[in-house]
Amino acid sequence: MERFKKIAFTLALLGCSSFLIYSTVNETKLVPKREVVSLPSAIDFAGEKTPLHVADVRERFDREMIINTNLHSTTTLILKRANRTFPIIEPILKKYDIPDDFKYLAVIESGLANVVSPSGARGVWQFMPETAKEKGMEVNDFVDERYHLEKSTEAACKYLIEAKNKFGSWTLAAAAYNGGMGGINKQITNQQVNDYYDLLLTEETSRYVFRILALKEIMKNPVKYGFDLPKESLYHPIEVKKITVDSTITDLASFAKTQGINYKILKIHNPWLRDKSLTNKIKKEYVLEIPVEGY
Repeated sequence: MERFKKIAFTLALLGCSSFLIYSTVNETKLVPKREVVSLPSAIDFAGEKTPLHVADVRERFDREMIINTNLHSTTTLILKRANRTFPIIEPILKKYDIPDDFKYLAVIESGLANVVSPSGARGVWQFMPETAKEKGMEVNDFVDERYHLEKSTEAACKYLIEAKNKFGSWTLAAAAYNGGMGGINKQITNQQVNDYYDLLLTEETSRYVFRILALKEIMKNPVKYGFDLPKESLYHPIEVKKITVDSTITDLASFAKTQGINYKILKIHNPWLRDKSLTNKIKKEYVLEIPVEGY
């Protein structure tokens, strides 16, 4: 009996070993090895050169490149969304003479989605309520224009122009979008330097511009970094018609039906509508987007 037990144990051990070897081999086949990609020899933000010859600058950029090239699902979604979102953001940046590189700021703020931060910032450009109102956006229980891509992009442009005028640098203007103009100004005064790459800042702000640079590099050269997406897989712009309303809409679901769509589709294309109705006592004009094909 003891002999049979030993034989059974040996067979079980061999079976487990074979299973582990089989699993390891198949896992290796399923998860492709990611190659280490060398950093570009030079990069800039809004025409302002990044000093990659400085050791800590190069290493901070390297960190963000490693993180974002390996965040495969997140970066893939960003590339898909950008095909629909960038055509809306780019002309607004151009209208305000803001460098095109700032579209990548929107990328790192929200992944080009209408997200909500733990602190209460909302929308693609991640505005807090007070700052949004200061920049001319309506924020209340019925309307929150932080979710309005065009209007929030214009508000971001106004903030960035103000920051650029204050600091004289687009790189510092970008940093101020994260750290606040007051916070950046305080550190410039305390540390007696006025270059982003020379400042010792909080962890989040010290990474901020490097995250922008990393996404810029990856999104401009996706195939180089392992993101070879077929054109048909990207999220394409949806054709819409724009209608103006200047009165209260008591039931948005019923209103949506009159436009040949449903409530869900109305909210998807007009995420700034925050309630089931639209109260409009002052007859303000609102522009709603209605998809032409009904989706």
